[in-house]
Amino acid sequence: MEYENLQIEQQGPIQIIKINRPQSLNALNFELLSDLDCAFSEAGADAQTEIIILSGEGKAFVAGADIAKMAKMNAIEGKEFSEFGSEVFRRIELLNKVVIAAVNGYALGGGCELCMACDLRIASVKAKFGQPEVGLGIIPGFSGTQRLARLVGVGKAKELIYTASTITAEEALSIGLINEVTEPENLMAQACAMAEKILSKGKIAVSFAKEAINRGIETDLDTAIAMESNLFGLCFSSEDQKEGMQAFLEKRKPNWLKK
Repeated sequence: MEYENLQIEQQGPIQIIKINRPQSLNALNFELLSDLDCAFSEAGADAQTEIIILSGEGKAFVAGADIAKMAKMNAIEGKEFSEFGSEVFRRIELLNKVVIAAVNGYALGGGCELCMACDLRIASVKAKFGQPEVGLGIIPGFSGTQRLARLVGVGKAKELIYTASTITAEEALSIGLINEVTEPENLMAQACAMAEKILSKGKIAVSFAKEAINRGIETDLDTAIAMESNLFGLCFSSEDQKEGMQAFLEKRKPNWLKK
């Protein structure tokens, strides 16, 4: 399917989705959010695609939501915009495949929230992160108050949100907001290298690990441990478990079944 605001490239089991509204620094509006929702739904249902890399065209990953559109919203419209963006990001977060954000530039407001909905974040040294919303008289609306606190801790999240501070990629790495920093020319290669490393592991196990982490962190420890035990047990009904353990015993690399 062709998208007005996205470029999509397939590299074997890796799908690269690039946000393509460089004239507006890839600002999020209803149309772009709808495109992202459809593209990720398609990727989730595509048997060929195992890992998705999300990046941006131009100077920004996503520089925020479209302020020109938001400036005209009333309270009901603002709530609806927040709910829609949060629903799209939640579906990305819970997708049955690993999503890596390759953050090429500004990841501010909705852009920071979008990359936090991804599983892993690799950033160019030129990337900038922040939640500047209070400087516009609003708060983060695409689940930023929730994911930022979970990633960097409540105190640091409050500091970043209350002050609307923008931080560098190195600072983002130091507080645990992102996983890696690299030079701009190496960004996509680094993202692909991480994807290839994940692809060399058991597909079902990675999927179950994602579910255990994402669901478990949202509940109490006892419930989360029970959830992990259940998923651990389900691994033993898969061919991946049999092949992975047999390969270990035979001191060879696993030959994972294609699914």
